[in-house]
Amino acid sequence: MYLIIFNNIFAQEIPKEVENIISPEIHGDQTVSFRFFAPYADSVQISSDFLPPVRIMSRFGPVDGPGTANLIKDEFGLWSYTTETLQPELYSYNFIVDGVKNTDPNNPYALRNSSSLTNIFIISEDKTGLYQINDIPHGSITHRWYDSPGLNMDRRISIYTPPGYEQSKGKFPVLYLLHGAGGDEDSWLAHGRLAQIMDNLIAMGNAKPMIVVMPNGNVVQDGGYGQGSDGFYKPQFILPQTMNGVFEANFKDIISFVDHNYRVKANKENRAIAGLSMGGFHTMHISRFYPNTFDYIGLFSAAIMPREDDSNKV
Repeated sequence: MYLIIFNNIFAQEIPKEVENIISPEIHGDQTVSFRFFAPYADSVQISSDFLPPVRIMSRFGPVDGPGTANLIKDEFGLWSYTTETLQPELYSYNFIVDGVKNTDPNNPYALRNSSSLTNIFIISEDKTGLYQINDIPHGSITHRWYDSPGLNMDRRISIYTPPGYEQSKGKFPVLYLLHGAGGDEDSWLAHGRLAQIMDNLIAMGNAKPMIVVMPNGNVVQDGGYGQGSDGFYKPQFILPQTMNGVFEANFKDIISFVDHNYRVKANKENRAIAGLSMGGFHTMHISRFYPNTFDYIGLFSAAIMPREDDSNKV
């Protein structure tokens, strides 16, 4: 016979604040508290775009990266940090635990850019903010496949149609919106909250109803990561042939698909193109090589840099 005696040293009740962690917790004064339970960690930091940026090196040279702040540990191993008042915006963040990047286990809302996964939260000015889903007419998001003879493949594309498009017989202007490095045809919908912003702008009368076309700028892919024929594989920040002119040379395949499958005003006066970072690079060259195609051009933090092939030719 064996006698087993349990020591009650581990029977201490876990505090409710550790059992029911809320992170992030957005307060009425627009400060935000973050919490991370790591009783054996030596340090926990938060890295976010709401903190003062730090200068980091990238393949494009020095760029601003998200700043960091230290969390404070309590007696139970719960680390916490509270911000100053934040301006209305969509913010992203990660925790760094003993030097290792982590997502927030108490926040299920996260976005992927390239191979990086970051949590998000929204500070709204009021319940009618542009990022919010409000009680207004909504547009539709469709994921289509278009034929690209120049790339010898069918490719996935995301398209926003404005509220009432299906019932209307009218024609609409078109905005071609191009993503940055590490993104794909879903990036403007996820990171940019394109559908919410367009719905709200149209409802407020601050934007005309329009069609927004969001292609994949990575020409070696038929669809974004996990959405194409290559299945699940480790994403890359910059894929081959992304900035060597191939995307620009075959952009007319996208325009042709849209013109033939949607009720659009297919002329220069009703066609716009804009892009972020790498998408700004693409926008610059597409508008340069097709000068009579777009009446409106937007470059957002564009990657103005030499082409990969060191040429000025498509």
